[in-house]
Parts: sequence; C-alpha cells; structure tokens
Amino acid sequence: MYTFNFEKLEVWPKSRLLSKKTYLLTQEFPETERFGLIPQLRRAVISVCSNIAEGSSRWSKKEKVHFYNVAFSSLMETMNQLILANDLKYIDNNELSEMRSGIHIISMILINLTKSMKSD
Repeated sequence: MYTFNFEKLEVWPKSRLLSKKTYLLTQEFPETERFGLIPQLRRAVISVCSNIAEGSSRWSKKEKVHFYNVAFSSLMETMNQLILANDLKYIDNNELSEMRSGIHIISMILINLTKSMKSD
C-alpha cells in the first residue's frame, strides 16, 4: 500500500486522533448545539489535519509554511471552542485537560515544523 507524505509526518496522526476524539466528545453535546458549537468545533479540528495534509503536498517551503500556519490557527480555534464547551459544562475538566494536552503536543510539533521550513 502506498503511503502519502502527510501520513509520514509525526503531527498528522496526532491531529487525526484529535479529530476523532473531538467528534466523539461532540456526540454528547446537547441537541441545541446541532447548528452551533458542534459543527463549528468539528470544522476547526478537521481543518488542522486537512491543512497539514495539504501543506505537505506543496512544492515550495513558503506554501508549506502557509498551510502549517493555517493548521496552527485552526488548532487554536479548536482549543478556544473546547474551553467554551467546558464553560458551558458540555465537557468536564478532565476531558478538557486531556484535549489540551494533545493540542499542546500538536502545537509544539507544528511550531517546530514551521521553524524548520523557515531556516532551510
């Protein structure tokens, strides 16, 4: 089976797992969030792994960095929305802490990946 470049990046499977965890968490949100926080949070988290994949396919370093920056921004948007979900009692402190830990790791990898692109 052929493996694409984005699948070889350390950050992509971590962001994919974050997406899965977010989808599972949001399944438990109240029905009133069906058109509010649920789709917004899901779009933000999917954008992380999608932009990592898209960035890895670009030829120029400048384009790669652009997409990795978009992924980072979507990651911060995800964190913001998870904090709000905690404020609204949709997720508990332990769930938020677990998600925050994964987001922190992904953010550090993205920062280092972007720095490595800029320094080459």
